[in-house]
Amino acid sequence: MKSAPRKFGALAGGAAPSRRLDLRGVYPPLTTPFTSLGEVDYIRLEENVRLYDKVPFRGFVVQGSTGEAPYLTQQERLEVVRRLRQAVPKKKLLLVGSGYETTRGTIEMTAQVADKGADAALLVTPCYYRGSMTSAALIHHYTEVADASPIPVILYSVPAFTGLELPSDVVFTLAQHPNIVGIKDSGGNITRLGLLVRKTQHEDFQVLAGSAGFLLASYTVGVVGGICALANVLGTPLCQLESLCHTGSWDKARELQHRLIEPNLAVTRKFGIPGLKQAMEWFGYYGGLCRAPLLPLNKTQVTELRQDFSSNGWL
Repeated sequence: MKSAPRKFGALAGGAAPSRRLDLRGVYPPLTTPFTSLGEVDYIRLEENVRLYDKVPFRGFVVQGSTGEAPYLTQQERLEVVRRLRQAVPKKKLLLVGSGYETTRGTIEMTAQVADKGADAALLVTPCYYRGSMTSAALIHHYTEVADASPIPVILYSVPAFTGLELPSDVVFTLAQHPNIVGIKDSGGNITRLGLLVRKTQHEDFQVLAGSAGFLLASYTVGVVGGICALANVLGTPLCQLESLCHTGSWDKARELQHRLIEPNLAVTRKFGIPGLKQAMEWFGYYGGLCRAPLLPLNKTQVTELRQDFSSNGWL
């Protein structure tokens, strides 16, 4: 007689622990659509969100790396949050990137996105002077912001863009802060993810995977969900992957994960946001152009991108 499928980490035990903010689930980090004149297309953004509401996402991430946040003005960033809060059902979380290079700027922006309706602030590591971003400097930065923030804070480590991984010892210390509730880790180091989960398990702190490419592996070490660029395109399959992990259906989960690896690489490391926006068009969403200096894909790249999806049965 076969034993029941085994569940791992945060998926085991059924009921969720008591938390200030339950982050469990899958989130698309929303792209920012632009008009032909290069202005933010708020109407297209709202249309995409209405389509995404049919997918069982836990919520949405706004002004992350995928949203071209560094290319938006402060006024544009705040207007995006305001519009989305009106469009997104209250039951769906709105996690908003408000990290700036300075502590003061981050505090001010976090207060403003909270006023526009953000449920939590996603704070990328300051990195311009990365050589001076010691553990002490980072702990001071995040502590000052969390102390001042009217909403919960989520740490964001994305070394591919910042060139700086938020050190594990910093995360362990910050996890003890009552207003710091989690981390999005996009580094892809499963050993590190497992360690973050284990060392913070007695705190009100949750770990989110930052990519669809290692989502299954992340669930096995105890993450509670994922913020995945590919969810802008293949949201339903990613939510299915989460469900398969919850039920311990590991063979089916592995098969699905294998089919997601190449498309995920294509819209992240290989072709980036221009590739993601192109793929969105094939799946019924509005992608459009990026803001310069990001360029659209050429014909050869579009063909290669399409092959990465079609060879895995998505097109």
